[in-house]
Amino acid sequence: MNLEMKMSTADAVAEKAKTFAARGGCMEARDAAAGESAEYPPAMALPQKFRAAQDAVRSAPTEPCVEAREFSVFYRTQQAVSRISLSIPRWRVTAIIGPSGCGKSTFLRAINRMNDLVPGCRTEGTLLLDGQDIYDPAVDVVSLRRRVGMVFQKPNPFPKSVFDNVAYGPRLHSRPDAGTLAEIVERSLRDAGLWEEVKDRLDENAIRLSGGQQQRLCIARALAVDPEILLMDEPTSALDPRATLRIEDLIDELRGRYTIIIVTHNMQQAARVSDFTAFLYEGLLIEFGVTREVFTNPKQKQTEDYITGRFG
Repeated sequence: MNLEMKMSTADAVAEKAKTFAARGGCMEARDAAAGESAEYPPAMALPQKFRAAQDAVRSAPTEPCVEAREFSVFYRTQQAVSRISLSIPRWRVTAIIGPSGCGKSTFLRAINRMNDLVPGCRTEGTLLLDGQDIYDPAVDVVSLRRRVGMVFQKPNPFPKSVFDNVAYGPRLHSRPDAGTLAEIVERSLRDAGLWEEVKDRLDENAIRLSGGQQQRLCIARALAVDPEILLMDEPTSALDPRATLRIEDLIDELRGRYTIIIVTHNMQQAARVSDFTAFLYEGLLIEFGVTREVFTNPKQKQTEDYITGRFG
């Protein structure tokens, strides 16, 4: 990993830590943002300011939102996820990292049962949402997907107007009246940081928006049904750096309001946006913990080798 690239983001990270602390973050985060000195282990020698945003979660109370217990996913005879056990904290941002084909996206899609659409896919073990087994036959998959929104790698707006894209979910699930629907659309677009750019273009076909705008529109569409969890599968991999930064800022703005789980190949992005990080390799969970600790003092050598670019 390029240390200079990390240093270029240090001031922004520190500023975010101050904001986090002002919203109720712990004293440790304020101390870190102020520049308290620290020693960094050899895995990744990062600037002091990098640790500020993640420090806020160390002593803040957390409760599990999603829990995997010996959870596995198979595509016919091929095992994509192998006996994963972890608890993903509520209202935090959790990044899932690892090389291509390690099971990141498969695990992510399992949380809202998108894998049900793949012929021959089956699961073993338990995957819980708020203590309820997601794969219990009594679970209503439509209701589950309303609670667990999904944003895909490439923007996938419907070939409809901007308004109709955002209104699609509420019309399907809650059937609000016209006035309430307009309020939902505006609120969702504001939450996605897109309202000011499209408020005079609501009747325009969403396909005409830029790639970054389309991705934020897809986020607004997911937020419109008021989910508890937002899954993001490499949401910036198809975007330019400017649009990527806007999505990352948006994730930071949504932190604390939604449980966000993001799959990313970008180590810098995982370090910038997440509170917790899970490292997967060949379907196995190698390490899970507070992002700063995973990146600066990993417990497993495989983790250290991956984040320092020795493989992957």
